[in-house]
Amino acid sequence: MKAQLDALVMQMYKGGIQYQEAVREFQKVLLVTALRDQTGNQIKAARELGMHRNSLRRLLTDLDVDVRAIRLGSRRPPRSERPVAAERKVSH
Repeated sequence: MKAQLDALVMQMYKGGIQYQEAVREFQKVLLVTALRDQTGNQIKAARELGMHRNSLRRLLTDLDVDVRAIRLGSRRPPRSERPVAAERKVSH
């Protein structure tokens, strides 16, 4: 993993990305990944990241992350929008 991070940092550096932009993008990816893993639950994501939920919420606001879109993306579609499954055989 360290080699991948080193390569990414070098690519960003060579690409002229400034420090603040790099930190902002890293934070955004890390927080969104944690939120997706916790199906949009900010309290659980904050706990996994080792931070207070209010700090997480403030960072998400600062980074313009749409938490509702993450939550909606992780929910199952309503039954009316799910594909119809083949009938199962019932054995007695």
